[in-house]
Amino acid sequence: MADHRDETRAAYDGVVELYASLFANRLETEPFSRAMIGTFAELVRATGNLRAADVGCGPGHLTAMLCELGLDAVGLDLSPGMLDHARRAHPALRFQEARMESLPIADGALGGVLAHYSMIHTPPADLPPLLAEQARVLAPGGLLLVSFFGTAGPEPVRFDHKVTPAYSWPADRLAELLTDAGLVPFARLLHDPASERGFLDAHLLARRP
Repeated sequence: MADHRDETRAAYDGVVELYASLFANRLETEPFSRAMIGTFAELVRATGNLRAADVGCGPGHLTAMLCELGLDAVGLDLSPGMLDHARRAHPALRFQEARMESLPIADGALGGVLAHYSMIHTPPADLPPLLAEQARVLAPGGLLLVSFFGTAGPEPVRFDHKVTPAYSWPADRLAELLTDAGLVPFARLLHDPASERGFLDAHLLARRP
């Protein structure tokens, strides 16, 4: 029986060109997201460990942005179709097929992990192992930036995303999960993107002690 990961992979394989056309602008119309990624990259550079992973990289546009911001970034995704597009669009960069619960990265190897809306399709009960895996690959002092759909309610909310079902999260609840994974959340940004769904855009920065 297919689980949500197989369903997500198949769903994204089916919308590669459309998805890439919508998100190839490298956040030119999303100043808050762009600012948080810039802050993340600056803090990672300050650690002296420039190695970073764009987890759930999709068509590779943010992997390219991280490299332009001075990081040695690799893009990881479970969708072969997305990775094929990323490699064609950014032939000089590195991309690899991977699942978020089993990253092909050694313990403590990275200065940063970017998870930009890449865990939104994960059922709430399955999210803690993914966060623990991201904490595992970070070096002490390394940074994780998680971006997601936020909700003002007390519980995660399942909704019909245009690609495949997804979840919005209360920022406090997700911050608690980051703490449980051994990370220290220290900054957040919540803003209203005038979404027809009524969600907030949410970003949490955390550091591995």
